[in-house]
Amino acid sequence: MERQFPKNVKQIGNVSDSPRIYVEDYVETFLNQLEEQGREVTITAFLLGEKVQIEGEECIFVTGALQVKDGILEEIAPVITKEELETAKVESREYFHEMDIIGWFQTVPDRPLALSREMAKAHEKLMPEKNSLLILKGQEEELYFAYKFKELMEIGGHYIFYEKNPDMQSYMIRERRQIGVTPSEVVEDRAAKDFRSTIKGRMEVREQRRESRYVYLTSVLLVVIVLAIGISTMNNYDKMNSVQNSIETLSSNMGANGSSGKNAQNNQDTQETQSQDAQNSDEQSDQQIAEQTGQGDQGENAGGTDEASQETNGGTTPDPSTIQEELQGSSEDYYVVQKGDTLDLISKKLYGTTSETDAICRMNGLKDGNLIFIGQKLLLP
Repeated sequence: MERQFPKNVKQIGNVSDSPRIYVEDYVETFLNQLEEQGREVTITAFLLGEKVQIEGEECIFVTGALQVKDGILEEIAPVITKEELETAKVESREYFHEMDIIGWFQTVPDRPLALSREMAKAHEKLMPEKNSLLILKGQEEELYFAYKFKELMEIGGHYIFYEKNPDMQSYMIRERRQIGVTPSEVVEDRAAKDFRSTIKGRMEVREQRRESRYVYLTSVLLVVIVLAIGISTMNNYDKMNSVQNSIETLSSNMGANGSSGKNAQNNQDTQETQSQDAQNSDEQSDQQIAEQTGQGDQGENAGGTDEASQETNGGTTPDPSTIQEELQGSSEDYYVVQKGDTLDLISKKLYGTTSETDAICRMNGLKDGNLIFIGQKLLLP
């Protein structure tokens, strides 16, 4: 994760120099504990962390400290050695993950706090990287140095910042089990805890504000969603009413069409009944004509014509049914209705005029001249 400027910091001294130095508060606590132990002897430790650039500024983050086991010396000017540095690199991989050695630390007991020539030479030999650190701590004093322009230059101040830092916590617990805890360490731990408690309180307040904003935004979003659902429901309700009205209108139209169909069927049945009546009337008319024709033939036979007398003298009397069949068999006495015929068209076709239409109706007993059907035999006047 890319480093950013820490927000929860405590400033120590003048921090206008470059690079900016940030010491994590667990590391600061551990270095203070080493200073308490080093009031009479010199204690050495290596500093671990990273060097980064943030917004164009060079920054050093110290997030770990590893004590040199055999680094307690009584010489006037003790320095670090190459063997100690190599041992520290191995141990750092065991306790601190993804951290590099970026400097070293020493306590200065019972003498003025100052950078010695031996310290500067040792640093230039073993840690010539730019912005590598040296921290010296004496009683109620401390000095910070950064290596730049090929020499160790004093930095006026630094920051203490807070982060979880589980690696440093685990290392400090292990060291306390080995060397024990003194009353002074309890005081230092209490001060560090007070600082962390203050920082945590600030973070909790910010978190509460953030949660309040989140709750507010969530409430606003819920209100908007409810309004959108309400508007959508109203629109859907209007659409449902429209669909229901359309269904009712369609049902009414279907009912009306059904009634029209029934009326049309009734009309068709009526027309068929009338046509059957007309046919029956035609047959009755044919029968009556046949009977009248039979009576006329009998009258002629009674009148004494030679032909009738000969037939009578011969002992044979004409059958009326035979006369009817002969009448019906004659194509000149009736007309078979064709497709597209009307009485007017039939009259015009047979007589050249429509004046015989009424005579055809009377001859066939038709009350309505339009009620004729294909194949019907119409008597002709």
